[in-house]
Amino acid sequence: MAATVEKKQLRIATRNCGFIDPESIDDYIGVRGYEALAQALTMTPAELVEVIKASGLRGRGGAGFPTGVKWGIALANKADQKYMVCNADEGDPGAFMDRAVLEGDPHSVVEAMAVGGYAVGATQGAVYIRAEYPLAIKRLKKAIDDAKAYGLLGTNIFGSGFDFDIELKYGAGAFVCGEETALIKSMEGKRGEPVTKPPFPAQEGYWRKPTIVNNVETFANIPAIILKGADWFSSIGTATSKGTKVFALAGKITNVGLIEVPMGITLREVIFDIGGGCPDGKEFKAVQTGGPSGGALSHKDLDVAIDYESLAACKSIMGSGGMVVMDEDSCMVSVAKFFLDFTMDETCGKCTPCRIGSKRLYELLDKITKGKGTPADLDRLKNLSEIIKDTALCGLGQTMPNPILSTMDTFRGEYEAHVKDKKCPAHVCRAMLTYTIDPAKCTGCTLCSKVCPVECISGTKKQPHTIDASKCIKCGACYDKCKFDAIIKQ
Repeated sequence: MAATVEKKQLRIATRNCGFIDPESIDDYIGVRGYEALAQALTMTPAELVEVIKASGLRGRGGAGFPTGVKWGIALANKADQKYMVCNADEGDPGAFMDRAVLEGDPHSVVEAMAVGGYAVGATQGAVYIRAEYPLAIKRLKKAIDDAKAYGLLGTNIFGSGFDFDIELKYGAGAFVCGEETALIKSMEGKRGEPVTKPPFPAQEGYWRKPTIVNNVETFANIPAIILKGADWFSSIGTATSKGTKVFALAGKITNVGLIEVPMGITLREVIFDIGGGCPDGKEFKAVQTGGPSGGALSHKDLDVAIDYESLAACKSIMGSGGMVVMDEDSCMVSVAKFFLDFTMDETCGKCTPCRIGSKRLYELLDKITKGKGTPADLDRLKNLSEIIKDTALCGLGQTMPNPILSTMDTFRGEYEAHVKDKKCPAHVCRAMLTYTIDPAKCTGCTLCSKVCPVECISGTKKQPHTIDASKCIKCGACYDKCKFDAIIKQ
């Protein structure tokens, strides 16, 4: 199994993670560290931008915008100051790709930012990193200090006349600040809210100067592309999605953790060959790609290639790389409610569709999961979701309804069971559960009555017990403790 897991993977962005001491600049130099920067400085900025364009590298932060095109826009804009910004504000639940790179190979990001700075004419870089990443911050700080001490950051790098320095900016964990314009506002000390585009940050960003914003994983690919060539990188992946992608496998999956796979690999290979399928013999039900902004994919999508266009065709997204797997015991209505609860809490409140619309969507889902929904509520849920997608200001609001729309399309029967039959097929939504005791299996061990917090279970020792449904709070304590499978949850 281990051989299969490794065989399916290809490490580029995470190539050094676990193989070098992340706090040793000498270790990094020992694996050809900073050679890419030295090589880049022998080229013209325009030539360097063309290399990145030819590689086909697309931003790994979510939207997948071509990195070389973005750099070319900033290069073409003349200004007395330009900025190179690394977005390390990783906010998706269950996502830890960028954190792993910063903790395992911080110099790759430092070097790539310097390369990017030279390519677009920026002399100042900044890493916007969430304050909840103390180890990543510690190692990044040391990497920057050591690079300065070695003359690899600062003034006249490699005697080329190129100056570049990096500072850290700390985020408070706001999910919306993963959007580049909101991130820039936060860096400026303002409220982290998105602004309308154009102008795009590459034209007018940080302090109204041309600014490139790429995420950690995007930068981590840059040194390898410079050293091995654009043709090498573009030979990996699919026609429109080049290279590899790092994913964080989480949820009901046997092998939890980070993987890096070539673009074009199928969901089936990732979930079953690498992830080992669902544990405890449970059946796979769905996978949420793209975090709270993505969509739920089911059995019918298992052979879909993982690339930007294929996932979009399935009404999901690549996102930053979160991949949450769900098994047969997962309620898809509750899953949509969980993700919406997160995005509702993280909305910046600037635009009405997101601020108010998220609340109304959550109220509808809450009503449905409590057994109070109606068929008309399903129509309201879908219509409101589509309106918010079309009218919200930024990507957070525009993609917020994705978990609802995708689960309604793929698991429509579950929604209808909630509103028509007042039943949760997965037996997850507490308000619609009933607990009874099978007298044929109950041995009268009394364990269930002992753990019941409201004393609604009665019976004598060694005789079948009963549950008073009028008192039961549906906590499930009896179900979890019964050793004889006598408690029936339905």
